[in-house]
Amino acid sequence: MKQFTKHSVRNCLKRVFLYHGLLVRLKNMGVSRVYSHTLADVSGVTPEQVRKDFSEFHIRGNRRGGYSIDSLLGDMEALFNRQSACNVVLVGMGNLGQALSRYGLFVERGINVVATFDIDPYKQKMRSDNPVYPLERLQEIIDRFRVTIAIVAVPEVSAQELCNDLVGMGIRGIVNFSPVLLKLPAYVVINNVNLCDEIESVIWSVRKMREEQTLYL
Repeated sequence: MKQFTKHSVRNCLKRVFLYHGLLVRLKNMGVSRVYSHTLADVSGVTPEQVRKDFSEFHIRGNRRGGYSIDSLLGDMEALFNRQSACNVVLVGMGNLGQALSRYGLFVERGINVVATFDIDPYKQKMRSDNPVYPLERLQEIIDRFRVTIAIVAVPEVSAQELCNDLVGMGIRGIVNFSPVLLKLPAYVVINNVNLCDEIESVIWSVRKMREEQTLYL
């Protein structure tokens, strides 16, 4: 059986999600078949990379006659297992946490935020679709809804300790929006999302591009 590193699987999955979005748009336009070079052109990769990504996850298709979009989407839906919703908890109800708790596409993508948590008693009294609980009830909710995934949007100072506790409660996957690299066991899947880093990387790239263009003027 082929072995993957965490890095390679995540990069491949990101591209598969990108292909999925492109395929949905093509289907809505009335297109029924697509070639790997079409997906490659829009995704910024090579046709060989598209075919390799499909092969890694056993996504089938006839590349000579083009891929059936319905068939590709069916294979991807089976891969993502969206027929069965995944229960997650969200810890940290600051501005970012509140925005995440209201994100409408979660339900569409099979992501079910069963509860949110915050240490602030005022936020625990807020009226919202998702109840805000004190941290003391984390274990209870995790056990009740069999949660293994957590979204963390807490200040940097408390992120590591909180995530240590979450792992002890049975959490095995964490999407971390706190600006700190977590040190957790190898069996825990971590996706660090630093919004400032993402924005600054775009700012740097735009500045670099302008500098290079100026050199050739």
